[in-house]
Amino acid sequence: MRSCGVVVEYNPFHNGHYYHLEQSREHSGADVMIAIMSGHFLQRGEPAIMDKWHRAETALKNGADLVLELPFLYAVQHSDYFSQGAVQTLAEAGVDAICFGSESGDIGAFMDAYSHMNVHQDEFNASLRSHLNEGHSFPESSRLAYESIQFPSGAVDLSQPNNILGYSYVKQIMSYAPSVTPLTIHRKNSHYHDEDITGPIASATSIRRQMLKAGTLTKETEQTLPSSVPSLLDDYKQMYGCWHEWEAYFHLLQYKILTMDEDTLRCVHGVDEGLEYRLKRAMKKAVTFEDFMNRVKTKRYTWTRLQRTMTHVLVGTDKEDARRGLRETPPPYARILGMNEAGRKYLKWAKKETRIPFITQPQAMQHPLLDLEARAAAAYYSLFPAAVRVSRLNREYEAPVILPSHP
Repeated sequence: MRSCGVVVEYNPFHNGHYYHLEQSREHSGADVMIAIMSGHFLQRGEPAIMDKWHRAETALKNGADLVLELPFLYAVQHSDYFSQGAVQTLAEAGVDAICFGSESGDIGAFMDAYSHMNVHQDEFNASLRSHLNEGHSFPESSRLAYESIQFPSGAVDLSQPNNILGYSYVKQIMSYAPSVTPLTIHRKNSHYHDEDITGPIASATSIRRQMLKAGTLTKETEQTLPSSVPSLLDDYKQMYGCWHEWEAYFHLLQYKILTMDEDTLRCVHGVDEGLEYRLKRAMKKAVTFEDFMNRVKTKRYTWTRLQRTMTHVLVGTDKEDARRGLRETPPPYARILGMNEAGRKYLKWAKKETRIPFITQPQAMQHPLLDLEARAAAAYYSLFPAAVRVSRLNREYEAPVILPSHP
């Protein structure tokens, strides 16, 4: 069975994601589409608007055949570690191709950039260190370093967010799994950070912004979603009383930061360079999550970097444990969140061919990454009343979502 992997978050699943899956299947000639999806917390350090089980269901209803979970430790990281976890897991799962969306839409442009970088890697690294030492953020330092090595005409524009992530995928594929074919499709209409809905294809950022502002799905947001998704979003909010966002977790974050001493806070992954003192000072005055973030962020500490760090504070990700976990390659398992009959057939073949185990329930093996997954779930569901919280935590140890195959 020919397979194609995609790296996703589906927060929420929208028409652009449907187009991506459809085009990825067509471009790769795949019989099976395998999505590796972030769990309860996402790459930008945000809680997912719905939990991973409901998002896996939306994926299976709209073009995916098998949904794997990107472990929390990789999911809440900058692009290099995020892509490392995703690409290596997909490669170990036996995919023939990986297809990503980009502003470029030209895989040749990514390959030109990769070849150029191989020649100028030392120069790039020196420039990156120099700009970091000047106090620039990592994304800005990277952009300036890319400019310093003067990519050839026709190479991909690495100032665009999806191009940056796509380039990270290509680097991982070429260095770890060169037998996997990298593919890209052009993102239609909206850009990654667009905050306004202007048609049926919109960014997830704009869709979330409208949903959370209105507290419900409006006609404007519904037009951006495949037909099966609005009812799942509505049902989730009706059943659990919320769509997840950072403000709802602020009181928990405030409690943790104000009750941790500086030495303990310094041990949290992402708390570096004396940031613990800045966090405690700001939290004594902040009254909302947004207020807190505005008090803490600087040119060096971007909103996204801080959100990731706050997620690790909330979950309790130990710095040394994180370093050890991120050095482990490939990821030690592939956890299945959902599948249909086509996905089940693929697994039957893949289990005979792959080096890492596929697991459907975390009790199937013991590993620090799975322990961290349990803590992430406890943090994510902490908003719910006790009985509901216990029920959702127990869901972590049950079977994956199973649906029929697509017509």
